[in-house]
Amino acid sequence: MPLLPIAEIARKAGIPESCLEPYGKNKAKVSLELSKTLKDKEDGKLILVSAITPTKSGEGKTTCSISLEEGLSKIGKKAMLCLREPSLGPVFGLKGGATGGGLSRVEPSEEINLHFTGDMHALTSAINLIAACIDNHIYQGNELNIDPERIMWHRAIDMNDRALREIEVALGDKKATPRKEGFLITVASELMAIFCLARDEDDFLDRLEKILVAYDKDGKPIYLKQLRVTHAVMRLLKEALKPNLVQTLEHNPALIHGGPFANIAHGCNSIIATKLALKLADYVVTEAGFGADLGAEKFLDIKCREAGIKPSLVVLVATIRALKLHGGMAYEDLGKEDVSALAKGVCNLKRHHENLCKFGVPVLVAINHFETDGKNEIEFLQNWCRENDIECVFADGYLKGGDGAVELAKKACEIIDEKKTDYRPIYNLSEPLESKIEKICKNIYRASDVVYSEKAKKQLDDYKRLGYEGAYICMAKTPSSFSDDPLLLGAPENFSITIREIALSAGANFIIPLTGKVLTMPGLPKVPAAVKMEDEPWR
Repeated sequence: MPLLPIAEIARKAGIPESCLEPYGKNKAKVSLELSKTLKDKEDGKLILVSAITPTKSGEGKTTCSISLEEGLSKIGKKAMLCLREPSLGPVFGLKGGATGGGLSRVEPSEEINLHFTGDMHALTSAINLIAACIDNHIYQGNELNIDPERIMWHRAIDMNDRALREIEVALGDKKATPRKEGFLITVASELMAIFCLARDEDDFLDRLEKILVAYDKDGKPIYLKQLRVTHAVMRLLKEALKPNLVQTLEHNPALIHGGPFANIAHGCNSIIATKLALKLADYVVTEAGFGADLGAEKFLDIKCREAGIKPSLVVLVATIRALKLHGGMAYEDLGKEDVSALAKGVCNLKRHHENLCKFGVPVLVAINHFETDGKNEIEFLQNWCRENDIECVFADGYLKGGDGAVELAKKACEIIDEKKTDYRPIYNLSEPLESKIEKICKNIYRASDVVYSEKAKKQLDDYKRLGYEGAYICMAKTPSSFSDDPLLLGAPENFSITIREIALSAGANFIIPLTGKVLTMPGLPKVPAAVKMEDEPWR
């Protein structure tokens, strides 16, 4: 189906031409002025899409999100989709693209997956500008008395590159102090977190000024405001702060803006885009990255409170294939019918469902249907959901687009109309930091204990001393397990969560406990997606 001019999609969404800034025929930025004119309009209903613990079999969370918007449109609802922007790391690494699949895609998919409107490049440039200014300040006399060994700000690149995890800088400079440094992937950076949590330009600038970039040689904190480059950063990002408008295959509007990872960041698209969509549509579908223990928890504990929003429904995506994998079945055998493996693996679905219910929001399970799903497997899962009082719908958006999600859309609207949301976060911000960490680890991951390294203990004490006791918790954990061991599938019990170190994102107002071996700079797999593209000519 050929794409429509982006101006037509904007008209369908209720975006006036005066607020549209086209980037070619099929993409556009939306002026931030539009949010101001709509501020008194009542919000639509928000639907959060999350998933079970991800596996290499794929769960199809983005595909399900897209098809749900298509399905809502099919039944006559004014809907809008809000997604994150893909990172080049996964695009060229293990995952490949992040624009859906089959007949449930956002377009132009290749442009979205690659340079899009330049937001990722702008963020990367701004991150590295700050790093360059820190080193230049030291070189030019170090008026702020910055301790080169306690610089907290790292350079970034939007690519998986393990060689940059630990490097040495300033080696050939007699006036500078050589030191160890390391790159982050852009989507794990504090600037990306701030970008997605800011409510508007003024809030973004305020958060920039609060970034803790280093300590001086007396142990006192140094903030970005003291370097006097926040307005330079604003100039780099003023266009990036505007949400991006694209379309689905069925010509429904989608806002794609911001892209933090959910295993090492908070995993949600921008508040600016979400709040704009809520003013424009009656139903807004958005997703949170990885499984519900990571992205959904951070959406519900961090984003909802920062944005002053609450979902009317959570859609929990699962596949029979992934549940069989959690039940111990070999990946190579997933195409075979095996009810016993499925029966063992549903514990993962059950735990995620139980966790989401703790937030007081209605939950609907969407089983993303595969052609290999056996008749007996489908019957077993339907009966199991019924016996466990779990609302469940099979969805077929990959093969059928919106037509394959009509039942899902109808059920979602029915639950929203019938069940009241009693949203409540897992922890209160006024609690001690250790208490907040423990509540996530024990109530969501189901850990029996939380163990801190000596380094993490000292960092926690430092952040308390600086006044960050009231910060949010943004856990960094493997997405492959409820535990911090990626090999523990299903619903593991009687394990400890080990926190090896704790980072601070002062502008985002959260601390980041790093668990297990999770890294802020991923590496490429043995055969990257970039190599596989050799078989798909670029023309």
